[in-house]
Amino acid sequence: MAGFPRGGTYRTPQGVTAGVMEALGREWDDWTVHDDTYVVDGEDVVVLGRYTATNKATGRHMDVRVAHHFIVRSGRIVRFEQFVDTARVRDAMPV
Repeated sequence: MAGFPRGGTYRTPQGVTAGVMEALGREWDDWTVHDDTYVVDGEDVVVLGRYTATNKATGRHMDVRVAHHFIVRSGRIVRFEQFVDTARVRDAMPV
């Protein structure tokens, strides 16, 4: 999502791993995705949950609601979009 740390378009699982997951691990302690609710309609899967983490540079904790929208075809994720309150995430980050 625009405004999210490491937000952008990634075309491969390796791109997501290196460009997002590994980077978040370097910048945040205990980054966790908590999945609360799954809504499935054909190829569309929406997961409602939250992120929790503590920013390593500031020591500030965040706990923010998130929605992930996946398109799943033949058991594979072919598209993913994230919806999150990016201002709450930025509040925990360095200025």
